[in-house]
Amino acid sequence: MADCVPVRCPSCRREHAYTPATFPCACGQPLTVPVLPGGVATHVRQRTWKDSWVKLRCGACGRTDDWPRPEVGCACGVVIRPAVNLGAVGITPQGTAAGAGVPQGSLPAADPPPGGVPSAGVPRAVRRPVFVPVTIRTGQDAVTAAAAYLRWLGFSGVAQDRDRPVSGVDVRGTGVLARVDHSTSSARLRDVETLWLACLHENAVGAFFSLAGYRPDAQEGAGRLQVPLFALDLTGTPRPVNAAADRLIRTAPPAGGH
Repeated sequence: MADCVPVRCPSCRREHAYTPATFPCACGQPLTVPVLPGGVATHVRQRTWKDSWVKLRCGACGRTDDWPRPEVGCACGVVIRPAVNLGAVGITPQGTAAGAGVPQGSLPAADPPPGGVPSAGVPRAVRRPVFVPVTIRTGQDAVTAAAAYLRWLGFSGVAQDRDRPVSGVDVRGTGVLARVDHSTSSARLRDVETLWLACLHENAVGAFFSLAGYRPDAQEGAGRLQVPLFALDLTGTPRPVNAAADRLIRTAPPAGGH
């Protein structure tokens, strides 16, 4: 398993305990993008596909390839990018994926869910198998990753919504609707409100996934409307960025799930 590295958000100064994800090289050996301990993280303000990848050489076979640059979704609503040690060889001796068992950041030790331990009467966390992320290289991959995550949470009948241009919903399942923003701009309040209205109309739970984080007004509005917000990184691992998302992870699936 890759070592846990402290990463400080340049916006709110909150420190995260981050464990880089591990992926298999074409030769079969596990490879981890080496995060630089003590490096200065940057705020992802304008996302481009070119800047979202880093070239690394496998220490086992010598192959050089593109790998997703590590990213962390902070509770303040921004996406931060830890510094990468480009002089290191991206390889780990173990074959165990970092963060196996739960998505990285689902319930981070450094950032406990608001309110602390659930009070009596609140459902306990659901036991789930290991989540297998979908590496994001295209916008469609982001939608696929969000759908896979909702299935992992326990929702049934999850599939892409072909009427998205009208409804503003990218993924729907039994009792759940989701919007996936894979653009290079932070998600807007209007987009969060559109999802909330769709959920209200269909009496469904909502989930918003964004690759570039959220504008402050969008995060504030989501808190007011209780819309779960998740930050997606290029490993395809969603991370909760508000209390509603933490609750969804702890209590899903609702009635209608499995």
